[in-house]
Amino acid sequence: MKEDELAELMAVEGGLEADIVRSKLESFEIPVLLRYEAAGRIFGITMNGLGKVKIMVPRDLLDEARKVLAG
Repeated sequence: MKEDELAELMAVEGGLEADIVRSKLESFEIPVLLRYEAAGRIFGITMNGLGKVKIMVPRDLLDEARKVLAG
């Protein structure tokens, strides 16, 4: 996936929640890229924005990804 083909679906606090969302989307064949905030991942902190994970999907599948998570 190229950077300009991606859109942010949502942001979550921590890798565990991000992995759950990624697994659900991938089960519907929607590719996912997780973009981690670096300091939170290194130190294992998930507060005040540290540990934030952006869930990125292809721009053309953004609406479909939202529907998958809503349903």
